[in-house]
Amino acid sequence: MVDADQTFVIVGGGLAGAKAAETFRAEGFTGRVILICDERDHPYERPPLSKGYLLGKEQRDTVFVHEPAWYARHDIELHLGQTVDAVDRAAKTVHLGESGTVVHYDKLLLATGAEPRRLDIPGTGLAGVHHLRRLSHAERLKGVLAALGRDNGHLVIAGAGWIGLEVAAAAREYGAEVTVVEASETPLHGVLGPELGQVFADLHAERGVRFHFGARLTEIVGQDGMVLAARTDDGEEHPAHDVLAAIGAAPRTALAETAGLDIADRAHGGGIVVDERLRTSDPDIHAAGDVASFPHGLFGSRLRVEHWANALHGGPAAARAMLGQEVVHDRVPYFFSDQYDLGMEYSGWAPPGSYDEVVIRGDAGKREFIAFWLRDGRVLAGMNVNVWDVTEHIQRLVRNTARVDTEALAAPHVPLESLAG
Repeated sequence: MVDADQTFVIVGGGLAGAKAAETFRAEGFTGRVILICDERDHPYERPPLSKGYLLGKEQRDTVFVHEPAWYARHDIELHLGQTVDAVDRAAKTVHLGESGTVVHYDKLLLATGAEPRRLDIPGTGLAGVHHLRRLSHAERLKGVLAALGRDNGHLVIAGAGWIGLEVAAAAREYGAEVTVVEASETPLHGVLGPELGQVFADLHAERGVRFHFGARLTEIVGQDGMVLAARTDDGEEHPAHDVLAAIGAAPRTALAETAGLDIADRAHGGGIVVDERLRTSDPDIHAAGDVASFPHGLFGSRLRVEHWANALHGGPAAARAMLGQEVVHDRVPYFFSDQYDLGMEYSGWAPPGSYDEVVIRGDAGKREFIAFWLRDGRVLAGMNVNVWDVTEHIQRLVRNTARVDTEALAAPHVPLESLAG
């Protein structure tokens, strides 16, 4: 039974942390809830930063999880612009870096998220080198893209993952010239494999994006602090006025590491090791969102999921577990993307090497289809592209571990719900 005199502390002001705070109150917890954010902005959602907000189609105030007044109204003690530099597990305290404040906790949630991986090459200190993770990054990049479009400027993007491609789409809509440098042979290779990565390569090439596959940036050339070009390891030089580093994100585990919590190795995605209840190796500390590495029985593997839905559901799951409720965090991973006139949703987990067959239902050439990744006849993941209201059926197929009839799976006239069991 949770005592009303207890203090629950959340470190991390993203979606997972904000939804955890909301859940504590929704579930009737009357103790102290302290939410510590290292940004000065109130907790916000990240998808608009590379989509609607970056394109100027959504206003700034639409990105926030709650209106600012919500926190005081629900008696959430919000500390903005504060970093936690240490957790003392024996004393059950967290130490705030700038103020030196020491805060006691009975239960602690680490929702510290992830941070952009940095390019380790000459020239990254130039003014025109960007990352996209925070609202302040998006605000800056929005102005950069508008200026590039107005002046016929060039943007070089290192990395053809989701962030890289979404920014490429936004840049082209602003009218900027775009070159994407990617080490793999297709975009999104680590997520979709070569079969479906080509769909996105074609989509962007048709919109004027230039791809340079099989290469990495080795130097960003500049003068007087400004970017002039980007060089790759095959000797090519690409004109550039700005460069975006979009080579992935690393879980922010430093606080957990110094506290002596178990950390997953990088081969398994890194992150703070948690159980199915999102408890760390310390039973009074939980972790959720991008930073948590949790076991998923459906896939027989430990996963670290960096997408919006995992934060949306993981924060509340951790909160309920901290309240003593029985919780199993085993949702099917889900994410979405919008690029030009292509909208997609992906459910499941099927990295290259985990599947032995890809089944297409619909017309991939027209970009109206569903793709399924299978192993031994079992659906591991599905992606619907410009086909809607099928996520529930796809997720049921993923959860149904039985073999499916692949001919029926590929046939649009066969209802998906009849195959999902």
